[in-house]
Amino acid sequence: MEHLIELRRRLMWSIGGFFVAFLFCFFFAKQLFNLLVIPFKWATQWAGLDPHKVELIYTAPQEFFFTQVKLAMFGGMVIAFPLIATQIYKFIAPGLYKNERNAFLPFLIASPILFLMGASLVYFFFTPMVMWFFLAMQQAGTDDQVQISLLPKVSEYLSLIMTLIFSFGLVFQLPVVTSLMARVGMLSSEALVEKRKWAIVIAFVVAAVLTPPDPISQIGLAIPTIILYEVSIWSARLIERSKERERLAREKREAAEAAAEKPVDASST
Repeated sequence: MEHLIELRRRLMWSIGGFFVAFLFCFFFAKQLFNLLVIPFKWATQWAGLDPHKVELIYTAPQEFFFTQVKLAMFGGMVIAFPLIATQIYKFIAPGLYKNERNAFLPFLIASPILFLMGASLVYFFFTPMVMWFFLAMQQAGTDDQVQISLLPKVSEYLSLIMTLIFSFGLVFQLPVVTSLMARVGMLSSEALVEKRKWAIVIAFVVAAVLTPPDPISQIGLAIPTIILYEVSIWSARLIERSKERERLAREKREAAEAAAEKPVDASST
């Protein structure tokens, strides 16, 4: 019963924090959406178009409202994630040993930082590149061909941005996951090296599934994934060396304690 009461309290804090963040993001939903449109404006500049003429549409009366709701939910989850992660840690921390808590805490801090790094990469580089790729498909109207212009819907543009941010944020958690598995002994650097070829293939498959069907975003996700896989190998090696040093220090300490407890031989005195 005490565990259930503790769980309820942590859930109430998490849901309450998400609800407050949701209301905040919904109140500023239009400003946040205009902030997400900035990469689209950069893409229009790259394409030689006027960024002040960027236009998005919605074709259903309720579309933009639900787009703002979706944006508020996504932003609320991002803002409330540190609080939610803290509540999860506080719930499981009493069941961990001190060394386990000390080992788990750095990964809890690194996870949101890596997610923000992936989201920043999407915002400042890959979204403009993807939109520039799509803008290049426009067709100017002439006597022989009709004019084809890109007029993205607000819901589809938001879905594209959210998909890219989620994909890159998820991929950037790879060093955290592999480091945790190496820490508990479920994975080793040698195993990661042996599976490198398969990891490269899987990186391109995952990129093809998670990103829109264009080569820029797919290659753009696959290459960071491969780089992060190499970082994971390096991180696993560091953890293995640290564990080896801890093991040697523990054996040395146990040997010293055993020597101190060994009775003194009377003949030697």
